[in-house]
Amino acid sequence: MRIATWNVNSLRSRIDRVEAFLRRHDVDVLAVQETKAREDQLPLMGLQAAGYEIAAAGVNQWNGVAVISRVGLDDVTSGFDQMPGWGEPLAPESRAIGATCDGVRIWSLYVPNGRKPDDPHYVYKLDWLARLRDAAAPWLAEQTALVGDWNIAPRDDDVFDIAAFAKDTHVTPPERAAFQGFLDDGYADLARPYTSEPDIYTYWDYYRQRFERNRGMRIDFLLGSPSVAARVTGAFVDRDERAGQGASDHAPVVVDLAG
Repeated sequence: MRIATWNVNSLRSRIDRVEAFLRRHDVDVLAVQETKAREDQLPLMGLQAAGYEIAAAGVNQWNGVAVISRVGLDDVTSGFDQMPGWGEPLAPESRAIGATCDGVRIWSLYVPNGRKPDDPHYVYKLDWLARLRDAAAPWLAEQTALVGDWNIAPRDDDVFDIAAFAKDTHVTPPERAAFQGFLDDGYADLARPYTSEPDIYTYWDYYRQRFERNRGMRIDFLLGSPSVAARVTGAFVDRDERAGQGASDHAPVVVDLAG
């Protein structure tokens, strides 16, 4: 089974790219982030005609997540237990959706950005990650994949220049500790063993030709429970999907599972 994650930065704007990506790489399950639309606003006919089912959660032009699968889509759940909310009044955002696809529980996750270390959104981000970790601990005994845009670069070599991010979110010790917590619990970074070369990133800002100069970050990950990690046979980042007019600022990450 081939699974992938991709922050598409508007599914409506990039549906043609998504359909082409699925065909080109013969993907079975795609977890999508930043759909930026309600489910009834999404152009899904092409995906459905190609044999895919879609589960989506979205309430407005911000956030939004989806799971696109051609190998089953069962037990769909929007949000996880005790997922914190944001705003006044507090309300859950569309940042997590889970579905079982051919026996694997896939969670498409869009972790809050955090904005700045002194911003309330940063506190929200850390709380969101802590609640997710609590919810995900029992899932380790199952075939589970936590995939998506984590908005964290867990290692110094996951950014093009760590000094340039010294005052930024994504690389602060509390964020990195939160990410490491999932690994300490038993989840494995499924793609890194196959994408360990220098300067492999998954996100490049549109600003100042960051992509063309490869000044990027690795912030998109697939974390798997032990039974999923044991099935991994390969992985890659589709860097070419970040190129060209109308590209998302993220590239897809693809992982192959045996069986």
